Amino acid sequence: MGYEFVVIAVLFGIVTGIVGRSKGGSFLLWFAIGTVLPGFGLAAAILTRNERTEPERQCPQCGNTVKLYVQICPRCGAELYLPDPSEVRMPPPKRRRFDAE
Repeated sequence: MGYEFVVIAVLFGIVTGIVGRSKGGSFLLWFAIGTVLPGFGLAAAILTRNERTEPERQCPQCGNTVKLYVQICPRCGAELYLPDPSEVRMPPPKRRRFDAE
């Protein structure tokens, strides 16, 4: 009975890792979450935001590009307030390997 649970937990971990990685997260982190919490981990990976499509802005002090939801610049430590909408930019679409050149 314990063997079946381990197999199911590892399979959930793999699927959760794949979903989490497709949204810009760490495969190993999502694999661990999906293995420890099989159903809840997969649901969390599906419901989490996609990091690759989050709007970005530049830090006014050091010019570092950060996601819009970041409140303190990781490079210089400046507090970042909600910018003017004209300063927000969407990240460029990621090219896929199979797209025509």
